Amino acid sequence: MIDVSKKSPTLRIAVAESTLRISPATIERILARTVPKGDPLEVARVAGIMAAKRTQDIIPFCHPVPIEFIGIEHKIVDNRITLSATVKGIYRTGMEMEAMTAAAVAALTVYDMLKMLDDDMEIESVKLIEKRGGKSDFKTRIVAPLHAAVLVLSDSVSAGKKSDASGLLIKEVLTNSGIIVDTYEILPDERTAIIEKLRDYCDRSRLDLVVTTGGTGFSPRDTTPEAMQEVIERSIPGIPEAMRAYGQQRTPYAMLSRSAAGIRGQTLILNLPGSKRGVQESLDALFPALLHAFPMMRSGGHENPK
Repeated sequence: MIDVSKKSPTLRIAVAESTLRISPATIERILARTVPKGDPLEVARVAGIMAAKRTQDIIPFCHPVPIEFIGIEHKIVDNRITLSATVKGIYRTGMEMEAMTAAAVAALTVYDMLKMLDDDMEIESVKLIEKRGGKSDFKTRIVAPLHAAVLVLSDSVSAGKKSDASGLLIKEVLTNSGIIVDTYEILPDERTAIIEKLRDYCDRSRLDLVVTTGGTGFSPRDTTPEAMQEVIERSIPGIPEAMRAYGQQRTPYAMLSRSAAGIRGQTLILNLPGSKRGVQESLDALFPALLHAFPMMRSGGHENPK
């Protein structure tokens, strides 16, 4: 099975359809409710619902998913019956296999109940119509290039006693997200120097994004959030809330982070933890949805221009 543990649970919706070609005489029997085995459409609805809930048992690499809703609807047009299955759930992976299984089994059920009446009946198709949810739905197409700085805040790294891993990871993730990293710097945990550097990034360089790592703990030298408060004009509490909520599902220590986020001018500033694991989990929580902040800052509202 594919490892989906890094993904965040989101509302997933999938719609699948199956189509059967049936003779006009058989259609009349269905509508007149004279099929010997009973109402095939009602039985197919129940069968499709049951099948969706058992998808994990018959598709080897399909994840068990918490299903919140299953709906089976039918439509008769001319000599065809279309069965539509809608499946919803809040999870880390999609519901498309559940929807397709429901549609397929619903069609097979109709076929089984009508085969005694129609030798020429045929299941013409089973196909996915729609799927929604997950990271792909929250990717924002950035029209203008985004420029960023990565700032590592650590006494030991700046003194050469330790090598940096967290800042380099941030650079890699930003670059892979299509963001141009103009600057990568390392500073000691000096509050005044941090304030000056952040202001310089925002006011002189006019960068779109500044990501810091380190200085968010409890030691006397951990003053990044305090420096941040002297720089930003507006706080964005939802960003660190998202990071901590994501991290809390993986380690109880996430509650000890003092990460912060805010805006100065047209620059978004993020404070990430100092550990590589903390950085990785924070970035997993934020991207790609974080990119939606930039059209919002440029008065683009909430419309996704992708």
